[in-house]
Amino acid sequence: MRFLLDDEQRAFAHSLDALLTAADTPSAVRSWGAGDHTAGRALWSRIADAGVFALAVPEAYEGVGPLPVELAVAFVELGRHAVPGPLVETVAAPALLTEPGLAKRFLPGLASGETIATVAATNGSYPLEDSYALDGDAATTLLALDGGGLRLAPGHGPVRTSIDPARRLTRPAPGGELLATGPQVTAAAAHSLTWARLATAAQALGVGLTLLDRTVAYVKQRSQFGVPIGSFQAVKHRLADAKVALEFARPLLFGAALTMDPADVAAAKVTACEAAYTTARTALQLHGAIGYTAEYDLSLWLTKARALRTAWGTPGECRGMVLNS
Repeated sequence: MRFLLDDEQRAFAHSLDALLTAADTPSAVRSWGAGDHTAGRALWSRIADAGVFALAVPEAYEGVGPLPVELAVAFVELGRHAVPGPLVETVAAPALLTEPGLAKRFLPGLASGETIATVAATNGSYPLEDSYALDGDAATTLLALDGGGLRLAPGHGPVRTSIDPARRLTRPAPGGELLATGPQVTAAAAHSLTWARLATAAQALGVGLTLLDRTVAYVKQRSQFGVPIGSFQAVKHRLADAKVALEFARPLLFGAALTMDPADVAAAKVTACEAAYTTARTALQLHGAIGYTAEYDLSLWLTKARALRTAWGTPGECRGMVLNS
């Protein structure tokens, strides 16, 4: 079976690529990691104007969705450009806010980009205060899942940086407004997790594609023994392996977007994230010492590939869902 994007979906991807290329995202990423959200918020507004966040919001609440395939298309481009911020969390939040009163209150803001949401969730094995929310210092809405309840946290604690400096982690403050409780919250949380994993998989695929493109360009320029290192057979094999892994992940991603089956999405997530991580290791090895340098733009994608690998489910957790389905 082949999963091909139609002309409108390809045009959407090209328009996002053009928008983000013109936005100098590496500069915005570095500022975001330093705690300055000005450039990142401006970029967020442009992404919202392009309709990305509206893809996860129903039409009844000023969105255009839910459109998971188009969302996957968008997040591949966001990953290709290493866009910072709680992107995944913002598109996963609508699935938590399905109750009509909550949807009317929150979803229009999420669709327009005026609301930046993040989510702190437990996996049932540790208390809420031990969980972290991504970019709680930048989010305007911090949703906290605590067992069978969903609450609006009144703030956040100190910032902790992850392996990716642009992914700033915070703990939600205790207390706050209780938005919903009961079995429906558990069901909504599972649905939200599926959306989050789909977006993470797409983002990881985009990260891997950029790592591969930049590495191919680099090995054509760097010379050893008087010839480009890209002409060495061993280098070609490493890059070919990375290319195959990424291209294998692509149909799994879009196939999962079509079904939105939790097991399909988990399979896509682990495949795309492992492909991106493999590509990151190859990119680092072929770039040599410069790949470790924080000032070199490659590092923005290297660290993101590692962080996304365990975001919203470790490889083991995702594989377990596939095996138990």
